[in-house]
Amino acid sequence: MTTPDPQPLPNQHATVGAARLAARHEGRFSVETVQALILDSHRLLAATARITGHLNILAERLAAERLDALASVQQAPGPRPPRVLFVCTQNSGRSQLAAALLAHRATGPVTISSAGTAPVADVEPELARVLQEVGADLGPAFPKPLTQEVVEAADVVVTLGCGDACPVVPGRRYLDWPTDDPHGASVADLRRIRDAIDTHVSDLVASLASPSTTETK
Repeated sequence: MTTPDPQPLPNQHATVGAARLAARHEGRFSVETVQALILDSHRLLAATARITGHLNILAERLAAERLDALASVQQAPGPRPPRVLFVCTQNSGRSQLAAALLAHRATGPVTISSAGTAPVADVEPELARVLQEVGADLGPAFPKPLTQEVVEAADVVVTLGCGDACPVVPGRRYLDWPTDDPHGASVADLRRIRDAIDTHVSDLVASLASPSTTETK
C-alpha cells in the first residue's frame, strides 16, 4: 500500500484513536497510513451511513477492521482462519443477522465481517431480540460501508439482496442468499428471516474447515 501524505485529523478524539491503531500496527503500517484510514472512515460513516452519534469511536472501529483486512492481504501465504464477508444493502438487517449467527454457530476459527452498499445509521431495532432468542449476540454492531480492503481480504463473500451493487473480486468464493428485507418487518417476520438465514449459515459452517475460535468484526 502506498504511504499517503499526512492529513489533518478532524479532532483530538480522532488523533488519539489514530495513535492507538498506529501503536497496534507498529512495524506494519506507517502512522500516515493509519491516519488516512481513520480520516476516510470518519468521512465514509458521516457521508454514506449518515452516522453522527459516537462518530469518532465508530470511525476508529471501522479503520481497525480495514487495517486488519489489509494486514491479512499482505501477510505471507500460509494457513489462516477463513474470512467471511456478508454484504446487503443497508447493513442494518440481513448481513448483521448472518454475521451474528455465523459467530454463534461456527465450530472453528473464522473472521467475520459485514457491510452495506448503501448503509444507514442504525441496525433494525428488534435484531438483538430475535438473535438472543436463539442464543446469538448482536454485540456492538453498527452499519458500515463496504470498503475495498475488506472485500479483497475475504475468502467467502455472501450477498443478501444487494443486487448489482454487490462486489465481485476474482478468486473469491461467492454465495448469494436471496432473503426478504427485514426493514420495518414485524417481530414474527424477523424471526422467519432469521431462521431462513440460519439455515444457510448452518450449511456454510459445515463447509468451513477449521479448528476452534471465532473473531467477529
